[in-house]
Amino acid sequence: MTDSFEDPPPAPPADRASFADGVRFAFGTLTVLPARITRWDRPAARTGMACAPLAGLVVGLCAAVPGALLLVLGGGPLLAAAVTVAVPAALTRGLHLDGLADTADGLGSAKPADQALRIMKQSDIGPFGVVTLVLALLVQVAAVADAYADSWIRGALAAVTAAVTARLAMTLASREGVPAARPEGLGAAVAGVVPRAAATAVTAAVVALAAAAALPLGLPAAGRAAVAVLAALLVAELLLRRCVRRFDGVTGDVFGALAEVSATTALIVLALG
Repeated sequence: MTDSFEDPPPAPPADRASFADGVRFAFGTLTVLPARITRWDRPAARTGMACAPLAGLVVGLCAAVPGALLLVLGGGPLLAAAVTVAVPAALTRGLHLDGLADTADGLGSAKPADQALRIMKQSDIGPFGVVTLVLALLVQVAAVADAYADSWIRGALAAVTAAVTARLAMTLASREGVPAARPEGLGAAVAGVVPRAAATAVTAAVVALAAAAALPLGLPAAGRAAVAVLAALLVAELLLRRCVRRFDGVTGDVFGALAEVSATTALIVLALG
């Protein structure tokens, strides 16, 4: 099994896809928002996965608006939080949550890589997946409710930051050196396509923008936003490395798990203080 990223898959493609092709790829694969994918190849995947945080920004805004509106109209923080958490699930057809559950079942199975991957492809969800899914949703709702209890602005920023960070984790999981576990599927389409320099640049941009967006709430809030993004990426990286060792690479389910774990971590940090 692969113990590190020392033996990378084929290098990112040399051909280039347009920014528009990349945006369509990102929205078409990571959301249910209308986006006609014009190219399904590795150059488009490279640009698309680098643009993944843009899809997260739109998803986060779509989640924040109804939650903040409910709070302003007199609804409680818990109701606003539940709606806010439900929107990203709806905008991804629940695929990221399904990926989290499947990955939990695969990791918890204690089976060899090929058998664990077969377990993950099954349509049903096992006990590891159910428990992980329930706990993740409970923590997300609780964390967003805590943020909304302070103000609708803080809650909305938490929703947007978490959604962007979730897709940023996917960008980093698509970087050079991360292999695919299967020869087909989303994992094979995007594994190793994003150059490390591009992944680093996108990460720096997201951290800076998250801090800047929270700056009107004060320097502590800006610092907390930056820490939330970095902490979420650290947890996602640990999970990524565990999955690569366990499954010999990444799959679409792993990408979904990374998104949910990083979003949950970011929300926990943003709820503190």
